[in-house]
Parts: sequence; C-alpha cells; structure tokens
Amino acid sequence: MSHVKTLLHEVKDAKRDTILAPLSMVGEVLMEVMIPYVTGWIIDRGISVGDMNRVWHYGGIMVVMALLSLMFGTLSGVFASSAATRFARNLRKSMYENIQTFSFSNIDKFSTAGLITRMTTDVTNVQNAYMMVIRMAVRAPVTLVISYIMVAIISKKIALMFLIALVVLGIGMVILLKSTMPVFKQVFDRYDDLNASVQENVAGIRVVKAFVREDHEDTKFKKAVENLYRLFVKAERMMAVASPCMMLVVYAILIGIAWFGAHYIMAGEMTTGNLTQIFSYVMSILMSFVMLSMIFLMITMSNASAVRIAEVLEEQADIVDPENPVMEIPDGSIDFDHVSFMYPHGAKQKALQDIDLHIHSGETIGIIGGTGCGKSTFVSLISRLYDVTEGDVKVGGIDVRNYDLTALRDSVSVVLQKNEIFSGTILDNLRWGNENASEEECKKACEIACADEFISQMPDGYNTKIEQGGTNVSGGQKQRLCIARALLKDPKVLILDDSTSAVDTATDAKIRQAFREYIPGTTKIIISQRVSSIQDADRILVMDNGTVKGFDTHENLLETNEIYRDIYDTQMAAGGDFDEPQ
Repeated sequence: MSHVKTLLHEVKDAKRDTILAPLSMVGEVLMEVMIPYVTGWIIDRGISVGDMNRVWHYGGIMVVMALLSLMFGTLSGVFASSAATRFARNLRKSMYENIQTFSFSNIDKFSTAGLITRMTTDVTNVQNAYMMVIRMAVRAPVTLVISYIMVAIISKKIALMFLIALVVLGIGMVILLKSTMPVFKQVFDRYDDLNASVQENVAGIRVVKAFVREDHEDTKFKKAVENLYRLFVKAERMMAVASPCMMLVVYAILIGIAWFGAHYIMAGEMTTGNLTQIFSYVMSILMSFVMLSMIFLMITMSNASAVRIAEVLEEQADIVDPENPVMEIPDGSIDFDHVSFMYPHGAKQKALQDIDLHIHSGETIGIIGGTGCGKSTFVSLISRLYDVTEGDVKVGGIDVRNYDLTALRDSVSVVLQKNEIFSGTILDNLRWGNENASEEECKKACEIACADEFISQMPDGYNTKIEQGGTNVSGGQKQRLCIARALLKDPKVLILDDSTSAVDTATDAKIRQAFREYIPGTTKIIISQRVSSIQDADRILVMDNGTVKGFDTHENLLETNEIYRDIYDTQMAAGGDFDEPQ
C-alpha cells in the first residue's frame, strides 16, 4: 500500500489533531458503554428493591457520564474536522506544487480534466474517509470490543451465541466489499470523462454557439452523466441487496437474545437489569458493526481516489537541473548534433530523425513545412521542454542538459503556438516576462511587438483588465502581447512558434523589421506557414516528416528545393498571402 504511505506524508501539521480526535473518541465511547451498566444498577439495586436514593444516586452518575460523553464527542468532532481539512489542504498544495515541476512529457501522462478531478473530487473523497477513519474507525471497533466484553461478563452463553452471528455478518461484509471495489474504481474514471466534457464545452462555448452545436454537446454530456449514473446504480443495488440481509441477521440475534434471556431470568441465572444491559450492549455492537461496514465501504471508495492522488504526488519530473548546472548562457548559437526524438508516452515512431544543423548567434532562421512535420517539436528541444531521445542540442556551445533550467528558459524565450493570456491587467501579463520590468520597459517591448498601437487606444491603456482566457482581445492582439512578454526577458534566443498567424501581413512585416533594428544580436527562430513571414530570414529550414529537407537562403531554396518551391508557388498563385479577418 505504497500510495497510503505517500498520502500520510501529507498529514504534516494535522498530526496533533489526528491524535487528539481518536483519544477524545475513546473517552466518549467509555462513557457511553458505562451508561447501560449503570442503568442495570438502577433497575436491580434501585427500582426492584424500591430504593429511590440509589435511583437518584445512579441517575446523577448517568447524567455526569452523558455530559462527559457529549464533551468528548464534541472535541473529537472538532479535532477530526480540523485534521481532515488540513490534510486535504496539504494534499492539494503538494499536488499543485508537484505539477508545476512537470515537464511536457509528464503533463502528457495526465489529462487536464483528470488532474482537476484528482485535485477536487478525489481529494474530497480522501478527506471524508480520513475524517471517518480517525473518528468512526476508532469508535466502532472500541465500542464493539468493550461492549462485547461487557456482554461476556454478564453472560458467557449469550456472548458465544452472539460471536457466531458476528462471524456470519463479517463474512457477508467482506463479500460485499470485494464485489463493490471494482465498480467504484470505474466510477472515478467516469468522473474524468464528465469533467473533460464540461471543461471542453465551457472553454469552447463560442465555437459551440457559432456552429450551433449545443444539441451535440448536450448529447455528449448526457452520455458521460449516464455512464456515471449506471455505475453508481450498480453499486447501490449491491448495497440495497446487502442491507436487508444484514438487518435479517440483526433481528434474528435480538429475538434469540430475548428468547434465551427470558429462560435465564426464569432459571435465576440472570436479572432483568442484566437483560436490559445486554440489549443495550448488543444494539451498540450491531450499530458498531454496521458503522464498520460503512467505514470499509468509504475506504473502498476513497482507495481509488487515494491511488489517483498518489500517482500525481509520486510522479517525478523527468527534466530536472543537473548537479552542477551552468548558470550563464554565452550566446545564442544553436547546434543540433544528430538529434532524434520520440514522444515518451504512446509514440510509435520518431517525431524527429537525425537532425544535424548549426545556427549562428544573432541569425534569423525561418522554419516551414506541412502540419505535423515536427516544427514545434524541433523548437521545444532548444528550451528543453522535452529531452532528446538521441544526440545533443547545444545552446551557446553547451548541452542544454547541463544548464540550470531557469537560466536556460530565461535566455531562450518561447512564444508558443497556443497563446495563453491570464486574467489581470495588460501590465500584469507583460510582467510574466520580467516581474521587475518598469512600465517604460513594457511599453518599449510592446512597441517592438506592434502591440502599443492597440493598447494605447484602450480606455485604461496598460492598466486595461484582461478577462479570463483573454476573451476581450482578438487573436492577433493576443499574439502581439505574448511576443512583447517574451521580449521582456531580454533573451539570447527568441522562438516564435507560428506566433504571427493571426496578425495581418503588414503588421507581421513591421514586427520583423523591429526585430532587425532593436534586437539584432538575438537569435530569432520563426515558424510560419506563410513564405512572406520568413523569406527575408538569413536561412530557412524546410522540414518534412521529422527530417530536414533543406536549410538555406530563400533564393537558393527556390532554385534547389522542390518542397519549398511548391509552397512558394502555391501561395503566390493564390495571389500571395491574405489577411484573415479577426
């Protein structure tokens, strides 16, 4: 049960409350167990002999015990709630912190919806189970054991009969748990599907409405809900069948005790008070047994959640800093020495094959090729978002695996294909590139990225609020903000992964001209589907199916490279590049 050990590491500051909760619960149980014993004294030593003084005396003791039981129970509840809440907080915090260390390959193992389910539904299940364990899992067995001892003290014959019935109940409970455990494991897998459906729909709600696909999305969501419903019904049916069977055994036990108890009283082997005590203890034992079955069911349900949480906590980032990392990047030169790469999870073939090329510091390199040819994978290796499968990638003449990750990624600034803008002001977003950047530095970066022209027209300028997901800015505006954010790092290498696709050709040309003027010493790698965006680059890399098909100037490629010439002719034949309306 290594996953249990992993989760228990997160108890941390909840240890004190975790210990005090069961101790308080033991105090409550002891008081409760003694109350029926005192009740027997009231009947036998007070009511039966007409001694009211003893009735009042033992009644007073019962009141004190009840108050103590209430106090211990309240304390147990407070301590258990505190411990479980702290435990859940620690789990979520540790999961989130570990996710931040993940490389792209680590993240590929878990779906976004799956990670959300683990940090919400799964943690809540484990939290509830933890609170039940430190309270009920102490109360039930302690009550059961002490109550059974009290029954044995009063009547060994009834205790033996009762033990046989408990064994029968125990076997039934084990069979029930074994049959329901696989069902609950499937339930949480279906939660992932449900969350994925909701997340995808909400994120793409504008597309859904634009294509009038609400009915399709409703059908997809209903299917996910229906699958979850069927599994829960299956588990509940098992429980529904088990419940009456268990109650049948309970009633049989009570009838048996009443029958034999009456005979023992008639034979003088037991008093009326003794039988009253036994009934109280038997009910406590049976309730404890039912409680234990519920505890085991909750643990069974939460075990699936615990395993899923432990998977995230135990996942080790496969890209980490070396023991003695290099902190300074000398320059922006880039070398690919016979590099091949295969995605680590589920890939059947290499995404890149034997890439061998060398880029000088300060060069502007264009990259072009068909969809899925490996362009984004190529640039991901430069900032070590993935590690190579074979060969070496060097920046500044040093293998990227020898650099401190923060130093490397600060010097190799990447504007990814999918632009992410966060809620907050424009300045807040820009300062992701440099948290200490002044407003003047932010404006300068925006001027280079041609973003200042639209920011200055906004009512609050650089203090304009960006909505969640950047819904109040266009695709082209997002791209320019992301470029400005990357420039604030003052990088030695700037990578634009198709990051001007939503920008008109005139603005695209302005951005490239600004790069030449303001950051001539920075190595610039521009991935684009438009020949016009890269034709003035120092050299252009043509890729196809994960291999290099050409690496030369625009003019030379037109003469020698058939793939590049076909792309150029196709775009020129269509009248050149055209701007898509934003």
